[in-house]
Amino acid sequence: MKLHSIRKQLLMTAGLIATQSAMAGTDVWFTPLTQSAPVVAPNAVEELSSPWVTPAGITQNNWVSLREIEDQVLSPGQSIVRVPGQNTSASMFDMLAYNPEGTHVFIPHETPIGAGCTRYDIFSNKAEVIFAGDQKGGATPSDWTNDFGAFDPCRWTPNNTLFLAEEWAGLGRVVEILNPMAPTAEIESRIVESIANVSHEGINFSQKFKDTIYYIDEWNSGSIYKFVMKTPGDYSVGQTFVLSVDDFLASGGVPAANYNEGANATATREGIATWIPLTDANGVALPGITNPFRDGPTNDPRTNSNTMGGRPAADDAGGTPFGRPEDMIVSRNSSGNEMLYVAVTSESKVISIEILGKVKPTGKAIVRTMASESGTPKNLGFAATTGVLNSPDNLSMDAAGNVYVIEDSPNSSSTGGDIWFIRDKNSDGVAESLDHFISIRVNGSEATGMIFNPAVPTEFVVAVQHPSSTNLTSVPNGIGDAVWSFNVSGAPNAKGYLKALAKGRFNTNQ
Repeated sequence: MKLHSIRKQLLMTAGLIATQSAMAGTDVWFTPLTQSAPVVAPNAVEELSSPWVTPAGITQNNWVSLREIEDQVLSPGQSIVRVPGQNTSASMFDMLAYNPEGTHVFIPHETPIGAGCTRYDIFSNKAEVIFAGDQKGGATPSDWTNDFGAFDPCRWTPNNTLFLAEEWAGLGRVVEILNPMAPTAEIESRIVESIANVSHEGINFSQKFKDTIYYIDEWNSGSIYKFVMKTPGDYSVGQTFVLSVDDFLASGGVPAANYNEGANATATREGIATWIPLTDANGVALPGITNPFRDGPTNDPRTNSNTMGGRPAADDAGGTPFGRPEDMIVSRNSSGNEMLYVAVTSESKVISIEILGKVKPTGKAIVRTMASESGTPKNLGFAATTGVLNSPDNLSMDAAGNVYVIEDSPNSSSTGGDIWFIRDKNSDGVAESLDHFISIRVNGSEATGMIFNPAVPTEFVVAVQHPSSTNLTSVPNGIGDAVWSFNVSGAPNAKGYLKALAKGRFNTNQ
C-alpha cells in the first residue's frame, strides 16, 4: 500500500481529542545527540536529502519546497507567495499550522511586504495561495490598507478559522481567514481589531477557558497579554490584560526599559504575577492607557510616538518586560492548572506561567524558569552534549504533553541550530533536563514552525527557513525554504512513549 494511502487510513481512524484532564509528560524516549550538526554548503546533497541530524529511528521526508512549487515539480498549477527582489526573505516559510483532520498544512510567509499564506494539501501535493497582501507597503509613501508584512504566527482557531499575524513588518495586526478550507476564489478574511497591535509571534488559545486568547509582544521589552472575550467564541469584543510580576515594580523595575537595562538587570521578573487590565470589558482603553489597538510600525515607544499601540499600553499599565519573548504554547500541569510556556530568546531560556484557578482564573499566575542554558542539566543520564541552548525561538508540544524548544538560528556560521526536548515528567513547569533532540545543518537557515499532526500523533513537521539556497537566482538548483515531515514510530526503545502518544489528551495543533 502506498505511503499516502496508509496515512489516509490513519487519518480516518485516528484523531486526538483535547480534554481537560491533567497528565504528566514522559521520560526522554530517544538517545540524545552529543553535538550540534556541522553546517554543509548550500545545495549540498545533505540539504537535498537529509538536512536534519536526528536520533536513531526517526525518519525525515521532504514534503514541499519553494523550488518544487515554483518549478511545478509536484502537481501543476501550484502557487506561492514570493516577493520579487527580496532575495532570501522573498518567501520565508514560518509558523506552520494544520487543519484538525491533518490533511492540510498552512504556511505563512514572513515577507517584508505582500505577506500571505499557502495551503498545502499533503495528499495531492498541491500548494495554493489563499491570502496575500498587495505589496504596496513597500511603496513611497507606504500603503498598508490592503498589504501585510511578516506573517509569523499561523494558528488554527477553535472556530475553525485561521489566524495570521504581523511580526516585524506591517502594523502589528491579526488577520482571521474565516473559511480557510474554501476554494481560493471564495476565501474571506477580516482584521481582528480586538487584539492589541504588537509584534506577534506567540498567539494561542486557552485549553481550559473558552473565552481566553494569550499572546506576546516580541520585543526586548516585550510583555505577555491575554484577551478575554465578552462572549465565548466571539473574537471581536472583550477585555485586554497584560501580565505584571508583583515584585517587579517593587524591586525597581521599569516597564518601558529593556529587560536587562539599568534597574531591570536586577529587578524581580519571576514569582506571583497579576493580570492588569488595559481596557474595559468592551475593549475601550482605560484612563491613562495608550490605545492598545493603534496601528503602527515596530518602533521603540521611548523614541517614537507612532509605534503600534500594544507596546506603550503595556508600559503604561506596568507590564513586566521580558527579553524578546517569542513563541508560546498552552498546556496543563499535574495539578490541572493551565500552563503557558514561553520561549524568551534574548535570555536563552523558556519560562512557565501557571494560571491559578482550576474552574475559573483568579487573575493571578506564577512565573518560573522552565529551562535555561545556564541552569538546566543537559542529556541527564546520557552522554553529554557540546550543544548549547542558543536563542530559543519556537515551541512545540506532542500529544503526551512534552515540550520541545527550537532555536532561532545556527549557533555559528559552521554549527547548526538545534531542537531540544524539555524533560518535565511531572509537568510542574520546571525541567529536569534539556535533551538534545535534532540539529539542522543547512547553510544560513533556521528551523521554525515545528508542529505535531493532530490526527497522526507520531508525525510532526518543521520548516527550513531562509537557507542560503532560498535565493534561487544565485543557487539555481537550491531547494529553498521547505517543509519536512518526521515520524518517530521507528525510534528504538520508544514503546512506552508511543503508547503515551496514542493515549494523548493534549491539543497539538498550536
